[in-house]
Amino acid sequence: MIEEKVRKLIEEPVNKMGITIDSIIYEKEGNNYFLRIVIDRIKPIDIDTCVEVTHLINPLLDNSDIISDSYILDISSKEKGDNNE
Repeated sequence: MIEEKVRKLIEEPVNKMGITIDSIIYEKEGNNYFLRIVIDRIKPIDIDTCVEVTHLINPLLDNSDIISDSYILDISSKEKGDNNE
């Protein structure tokens, strides 16, 4: 399964950033494939953190042969806006 292979590839480098992978979903919507990765950590995740994770894992994914189709990488946070910090 693609999601399991992606998790094996990216989990350790992402964990080194203090971030955990909540979920990975590879799906087709219309004519496009999406690789959706939801990340989480104790302190809030902002857009800059999502960009950092994207820059970290993009080359890993590009250099692997896990996904042969063209896809859109979507990194998002598990948090739903209830931050009291």
